[in-house]
Amino acid sequence: MRNRLLIWMVTAGMNLGVWAGETLLFEADFNSAPVGRAPEGMLVLDGGFAVVREGDRQWLELPGAPLETYGVLAGPTEKENVVVQARIRGTSQGRRHPTFAVGLGGSGGYRLEVSPGRRTIELRKGDLELASGPFEWRSGTWTLLRLQVVKAGERTWRVQGKAWTEGTAEPAAWGLSVEESAGPRPGRAALWGCPFSGNPIQYDDLRVLRVVPAGT
Repeated sequence: MRNRLLIWMVTAGMNLGVWAGETLLFEADFNSAPVGRAPEGMLVLDGGFAVVREGDRQWLELPGAPLETYGVLAGPTEKENVVVQARIRGTSQGRRHPTFAVGLGGSGGYRLEVSPGRRTIELRKGDLELASGPFEWRSGTWTLLRLQVVKAGERTWRVQGKAWTEGTAEPAAWGLSVEESAGPRPGRAALWGCPFSGNPIQYDDLRVLRVVPAGT
């Protein structure tokens, strides 16, 4: 796991206006983290999150039992103009499927959740569903999730999310987008999971970024 700063140019933000770039605030690929426990600097809210090794790769893993929703916080405390992205993999067992998510704003903040049983992807604020849309998840494949919270106006914030299967092109547009009049709470990024299938859930390539508006 490593922290570093990196700025690169990106294209005009979809439905956001023009952005000059992104600053990488936090990154974890888990390859250099000690195996058998959660990496230093991550706060496990609940669950047995630990780094595991398979071949020459390592990732963070949530065990397949017990069947509850668990989370871990990572990265700096941020409020707005922030993005979280990660790769997540789970497997089905018969008709039982895992659910998993990335989050911003701490334990009670926004989540972008894949719900394979419903064939949906959902934007949530805590336990409240804000928006949902169709998503075809494939068992045993890595899914990339990207969630951002940006200041859209003097008293408006835009929460957007998208997901895609590894090996396919990242969608050009955001799959889900909602506007909020209540300001987001500062908090850390999060990884969430519920192993309904009884199989572990793996997490890798976690990134937290700050969106940089043009002219700043």
